Amino acid sequence: MKIGIAGTGRMGAAIATRLLGLGHEVSVWNRSAAKTRPLADAGARAADTPQRLARESEAVVTILTDDAAIEGVYGGKEGLLAADVAGKLFVEMSTVRPDTERALAARVRARGAALVECPVGGTVGPAKEGRLFGFVGGELADVARARPLLEQLCRRVEHVGPVGAGAAMKLAINLPLMVYWQALGEALSLIRPLALDPARVIDILGDTSGAPNVLKARGATIAAALAGTPPGAVTFDVDSMRKDVRAMLDEAQALGRSLPVTERALECFDRAAREGLGAADCSMVSVHWALSET
Repeated sequence: MKIGIAGTGRMGAAIATRLLGLGHEVSVWNRSAAKTRPLADAGARAADTPQRLARESEAVVTILTDDAAIEGVYGGKEGLLAADVAGKLFVEMSTVRPDTERALAARVRARGAALVECPVGGTVGPAKEGRLFGFVGGELADVARARPLLEQLCRRVEHVGPVGAGAAMKLAINLPLMVYWQALGEALSLIRPLALDPARVIDILGDTSGAPNVLKARGATIAAALAGTPPGAVTFDVDSMRKDVRAMLDEAQALGRSLPVTERALECFDRAAREGLGAADCSMVSVHWALSET
């Protein structure tokens, strides 16, 4: 299948790598062209504009930073929708609010194409292995058309409703995880005076009912950072987490709901960013709080 990937950051590049490995003809585009070079070296075709990417592809996957990035890629005279896209399939995987996806789907339909949203749970490793968790929103026929592709990327695909439902579900599943990083830092601060070995502490916490799955994946990195070892590769940075938490709070406000714990967590994440952690892995929020003096 001829598949285009617009947005080759950490996740987009991992998804493109997965699809190349499965034998698809993959074209890629990114605002910063340098990010497409490793994929081009691996066999992908680098498109010079989103319009050309859409023209060359049967299906286009977009995984972008925010609303402004979506508008920049889909809109304009060289955007995806500037091409003749009648009959094509768009799979939108960005983490944004439901209204953004609904408005985009209407624009795509007006151009004679179909859009399915599928924001995902998981990071770079699962993306390369086809083990993401997809939260799909879209019409039944469109989802059926997209499912063979989605099942090559995801260990589990859940169709949760029309376009917009996937975005809502993604915000919901991310909320407890992001709040957890702050809660873990606070828990660690309570036992800092005990001067226990960090690896032992994380092992104890990981063997309790309060430990989420992510602690199994990131626990060793957190323990090492607590012991003074620089963290490894970034999977999801603090600035991206702050962006997603703001989207949660905006969506809650639109629904007339209150998220007091999430609101306070964002204040803590903003403080961490001011203190230099914006580009750090989100799990380093826990370490930063545990080791802070206040």
